[in-house]
Amino acid sequence: MQHILDAITADGTSAEDFANLDLPESYRAVTVHKDEVDMFEGVASRDKDPRKSLHVDQVALPDLGPGEAFVAVMASAINYNTVWTSIFEPVSTFGFLERYGRESDLGARHNLPYHIVGSDLSGVVLATGPGVTKWKPGDRVVAHCLSVELEAPDGHNDTMMDPSQRIWGFETNFGGLADVAMVKANQLMPKPEHLTWEEAASPGLVNCTAYRQLVSANGGNMKQGDNVLIWGASGGLGGFATQYALNGGANPICVVSNEEKAQIVRNMGAEMVINRSELAPKFWNEEGTQQNPKEWQRFGKAIRELTGGEDIDIVFEHPGRETFGASVYVTRKGGTITTCASTSGYMHEYDNRYLWMNLKKIISSHFANYRESWEANRLIAQGKIHPTLSRTYTLEDTGQAALDVHHNKHQGKVGVLCLSPRRASGSATTSSARSTWTRSTCSAGSESRHPESRHLNPGAQPPPGPRSSPTTGVRHVLTTTRAETLAPGWDPVARSGIMGPVPAFLLNTARSLSR
Repeated sequence: MQHILDAITADGTSAEDFANLDLPESYRAVTVHKDEVDMFEGVASRDKDPRKSLHVDQVALPDLGPGEAFVAVMASAINYNTVWTSIFEPVSTFGFLERYGRESDLGARHNLPYHIVGSDLSGVVLATGPGVTKWKPGDRVVAHCLSVELEAPDGHNDTMMDPSQRIWGFETNFGGLADVAMVKANQLMPKPEHLTWEEAASPGLVNCTAYRQLVSANGGNMKQGDNVLIWGASGGLGGFATQYALNGGANPICVVSNEEKAQIVRNMGAEMVINRSELAPKFWNEEGTQQNPKEWQRFGKAIRELTGGEDIDIVFEHPGRETFGASVYVTRKGGTITTCASTSGYMHEYDNRYLWMNLKKIISSHFANYRESWEANRLIAQGKIHPTLSRTYTLEDTGQAALDVHHNKHQGKVGVLCLSPRRASGSATTSSARSTWTRSTCSAGSESRHPESRHLNPGAQPPPGPRSSPTTGVRHVLTTTRAETLAPGWDPVARSGIMGPVPAFLLNTARSLSR
């Protein structure tokens, strides 16, 4: 793979040069093994250790089919679906690969005794299959994770409705946690060139998911002024929902688990924050068998104190069982609960009287279609939505990275370097225009990277301090700092540039994760 890396890092390598590169017969990849699917039998979910099930193997390069592309992967990222794959919950992903294998000869390539995982990437196109015209070797790209065949009519209004819809790297093989990935060419999108490889790789799955769930007409169809309740608002998914709410003129009510995460969403520009460790809502009894509606009411009261007496228009739901009853309760009459996951449990319980008698809606949302993915990536490229990368690991340490996500020790997204030999490379922005990065030691020798924030206008007054509400654990903060250089052409002092006036939420970005 060294000759491929040399071509990527060299100046002036042409498309023809990339097309003439010898492809490797094998490459490094993070895998789970089919003969180990029972390794955690009898072990509680939280105690299942991805470090035991995720392997870094040399795997054979598959045959490239029509409409497909090989990508040299410079960086990838960890999503919850990689955690689920690694602990074989709720089911083993080898069942997905077996079903895909029965569909066609091309599908049969995916049915292997190992599963190459990962649903994000940034990198460079190495080769394209027959019929690919939009992309060529040498193109710098990111990939979304929607894989569809589109042979049936069902998906032609919304590709997520295609009967063959799958999530690449979860329900297909040859995912992004590897030195080479195989994708459908229509998964590819231009790499935002102001970002490093690891920054560019990190938004994909969660950014597109948040866009559909909250912004799209297929999801919450958010509008200006909406009150949006965001669970896990500083996390990989919630961090993007918070940005979309602020960017779209809505009012995010950010729920986080501790003060450190509360400060992250304040730095993004959120003014209404509920710290669960202080408010301490107990929606369920100790046995987890019965919910307490009085705690829903107490939670709703805390929300109203922040909003001036208004209820929630849209709930951005993904924890599932633990929070769903409260989410239904606090939503206003005619409001919407959007759900895309169930990280705390799949069997939801809620009081249906609050739903049907108040004409509330529950909308399911799963990833995003092609158009939604492209729009979400376009906003990244324009510098209006920002990666929330907080830690980067090497490919060999993917097991530790997945364990951190499994135990919720991360903030924002967790990146993984694949071919990229070092952090903070791959950006077209000059070093003088980029933020200074702080470095701290992570497990297995990897490092955290956090951009230092500074005042947008050197002559501006310091930001106001926190205003505490009478309700314990409810604070709202307005901050006026942001990370330097969001995109090429930005004029931070004049507060204008290629994107016009700075929206309020950009006064401090989600990339500002330094303490």
